[in-house]
Amino acid sequence: MGNQSFFLLVTAISIPGVFEYFWQLFLLMKRFYSLFLLITVLSLHAQQKEGYNIKLTFKPFKNQYVYLGYYYGTQYPIVDSIKLDENYQGVFKGDKKLGGGIYLIGYPDKAHFFEFLVDKAQNFSISADSSNILNGLKFENSPDNILFNNYQKYMMAKGKEIDNSKVKLTGASHADSIKLNADIDKGNKEIREYREDLMKKNPNSFLTSLLVAMREPEVPAAEKHPGGKYDSLYAYRYFKDHYWDGVNFYDERMARTTFFDGKLDKYFAQLVYPDADSVNKEIDWMLGYASANAEMKKFLLLKFVNRYLNQKYMWEDKVFVHLFEKYFSNQKYDWLTEKGTQLISNRAYSLMANILGTYASNVVLPDTTDQRISLYAVNAPYTLVIFWDPTCSHCRETLPKIDSIYRASWKDIGLKVYAIGRETDGTRADWLNFIRKYHLQEWNNVFYSKAEENERIAQNTPGYSQLYDVQSFPTLYLLDNEKRIIAKKLSFEQMNEVLKEKARK
Repeated sequence: MGNQSFFLLVTAISIPGVFEYFWQLFLLMKRFYSLFLLITVLSLHAQQKEGYNIKLTFKPFKNQYVYLGYYYGTQYPIVDSIKLDENYQGVFKGDKKLGGGIYLIGYPDKAHFFEFLVDKAQNFSISADSSNILNGLKFENSPDNILFNNYQKYMMAKGKEIDNSKVKLTGASHADSIKLNADIDKGNKEIREYREDLMKKNPNSFLTSLLVAMREPEVPAAEKHPGGKYDSLYAYRYFKDHYWDGVNFYDERMARTTFFDGKLDKYFAQLVYPDADSVNKEIDWMLGYASANAEMKKFLLLKFVNRYLNQKYMWEDKVFVHLFEKYFSNQKYDWLTEKGTQLISNRAYSLMANILGTYASNVVLPDTTDQRISLYAVNAPYTLVIFWDPTCSHCRETLPKIDSIYRASWKDIGLKVYAIGRETDGTRADWLNFIRKYHLQEWNNVFYSKAEENERIAQNTPGYSQLYDVQSFPTLYLLDNEKRIIAKKLSFEQMNEVLKEKARK
């Protein structure tokens, strides 16, 4: 009982103190929570307002507009403009951060500009004077641009030294040439060492990322195979395998540079095997990484679509169709207009029916006696399909030449011509007169009237012009004995070279 009474006594005495303690703690926590909410709200507000703020002083331009732009492939989009005041000053600002890259300040005439870098830190000042833009350029609160400006100054000075030595080489004596070439080699070596040292000292800078991406691989001495023979493809394979070292295809800053677009062009032109499967494989590889960044995916898709929209080589039709089927047919992008979507779709469907190596679409049209003749009824080791227009001046020049080479050599190898006269401004009578005038009676001549075209369209059937992607006259296709497309949209001289190559094989 004594212990229990003691416990009750202690408890009774302690309760008021406990309440006081927790009440004070509650008030303290309430103040802390209010402060936390205030800080959070202010932080969120700051994040919402976070954008770019680039103060510019640009002499001698008073009360004139200057422009903020950036590199984007071969284009220079303008994203902002300001009017400088009486003190040559103005501020580029926006609520949303700029995408990183190499940016431009455009002069009032829009014909001149100077470069600077934009990365994560986007609140800084630029001071410039157009009379001496490089040496007069100064930056505050932007370590990346201070480094970039010093780099440009060094490269300009060293480049002038090397160029002067190259100019002096013309007409120089043998002894002077040796010295000048040594000076040039020394200058190039100093540039390489300067870059390497800069990258080593500033590994996390944007400039280092640019220099790494610009750098091309240096092929080491060829290694020997176990058999003791040199592999003649070693240098090519090494260069290709290391061409993209240090480049991240999900880094959108690369899209806003002076070099990345050209680096892509060189890779596909010189290092990728020239056939559709190889090109498609490379495109998918790049876009696989770029898909992690919407802006980079956009850049590459625009690059590839514009490149393969109009093909340089016959096999590129398959590349464009691949792009459409994999990246556009079932996907929509907010940066692509409805008109652009329709253009890509129409172009792809025009190419699908006549991809190199596939069977040509059959054509059935009336001949000069109104008897319908099928393309597939023409039995020959080779068939030359010609879409032409009797009112076309180029056709009047070209078709007689085609007939001459046909009579001189193509006829002897069994080639036959299936010529489709397309009605445009002329009439069937014009078509018949053309055939008689130029003695094209040995060809399989058929007439493709407007009425026939309209009837096919009314039945939701592609017209023959669409099936063969006819965009100009004359358009030539070369088919094998099974009517597969072995060459298309070449000149008749090029078709002749294809046939000669076939004969040699």
